[in-house]
Amino acid sequence: MPKITKRVVDSLRTDRSGKDVFVWDAGDGALKGFGIRLKPSGVGSFLIQYRNAEGRTRRMVVGKIGTLTAEEARVIARDKLAAATKGADPSAERRAVRGATTVSELCDLYLANADGRIKASTLAMDRSRITTHVKPLIGRLTVRSLTAADIERMKTDIIAGKTAAPRKKEGRGGVATGGVGVASRTLGMVATILEYSIKPLQIIKDNPARGVRKPADGKQRRFLTLEEIGKLGQVMRNAEAGAEGATAPAAVRLLLLTGFRRMEALALPRAWVDTPAHCVRLMESKSGYQLRPVGAAALKLLEGIPEREGNPWVFPAERGNGHFVGLPKALGRLCAKAKLDGVTVHVLRHSFAATAAEMGYSELTIAGLLGHSVPGVTARYAHVPDSALVSAADRVSARIAAALDGVADGQNVVPMRIAG
Repeated sequence: MPKITKRVVDSLRTDRSGKDVFVWDAGDGALKGFGIRLKPSGVGSFLIQYRNAEGRTRRMVVGKIGTLTAEEARVIARDKLAAATKGADPSAERRAVRGATTVSELCDLYLANADGRIKASTLAMDRSRITTHVKPLIGRLTVRSLTAADIERMKTDIIAGKTAAPRKKEGRGGVATGGVGVASRTLGMVATILEYSIKPLQIIKDNPARGVRKPADGKQRRFLTLEEIGKLGQVMRNAEAGAEGATAPAAVRLLLLTGFRRMEALALPRAWVDTPAHCVRLMESKSGYQLRPVGAAALKLLEGIPEREGNPWVFPAERGNGHFVGLPKALGRLCAKAKLDGVTVHVLRHSFAATAAEMGYSELTIAGLLGHSVPGVTARYAHVPDSALVSAADRVSARIAAALDGVADGQNVVPMRIAG
């Protein structure tokens, strides 16, 4: 049997009988106890085999083929085998370490290895949920002892607001809240982190979060009718010249005219706006990179927002080089003046979709306008948005702009019905 090298690794073939294939290091310079195991599935691992102080034979995986090269695995194996010769038991030590890993430590490992694999904005939210909800509620528990009941209690506590607290006393930002939506998103994140403890860490074999159902968020039924949009528009025109300033009304207007998500609008760099192509090139969105068709009314709004020197954002913060973040509270004040109840930032997105539906556009077209992942509509247009979607965006934004400005849009307006 030859020495284990890249050539030997590349030549490995599974056994037709369905048994594991073992290859042990041999020949000149061989490392006794260093080998390879190839499973019938084709998954191969470098491993070591040794006897512990009690004389029992132990095997331990050093690393996966493809993750480590033969030489890298040999270096690790040499160290482990040398320790075993001196009386250590590397396999038992690894099991002990894995058994003692807490949920907090697992979360830290997950975050430390997340850079480059997870979008920066998503990673920031994960850090916040881990710090605010996960660590205080289940962080002290070991991963191996974690049960579905523990995760269920975490979900219940988040919904009840037990971890709701101010994030910081000074500076930008709001408060850490609880509720159904926060619990649902935290549960999804915990399930992902626990999958990380299965592969590649191999701490547990089954994910206890799989048996915990996400709480129902409830579909968004509230949207603004054209009449309500007109009331909000009147208040916003007055607010632009008052204490509210121009930023919040302009952000509300953009959300209504485009159906953008909150952070897609507030964290929008000017460089992503492509006026000639009638779109915004979102380098980051909930679904990754997207070309989002934008109507003429929205583009006119974007072109009219004055730039601040040295600040790249369409909606700059009042202080510093960041972007505007205070939209939820500002929207609440505007809606209070317009005597509109139950309006959140997401209602603005839903109002855009509801307007499009009332104008007769199909669910597929509306999904394309909103940036949902729809094969054959948005995914294949790598350079310019679909002309049909641009046309739809133009018409829908024109209808909403007319309502905001209190003028007729030249089309037959059909009053929108609020779903019961």
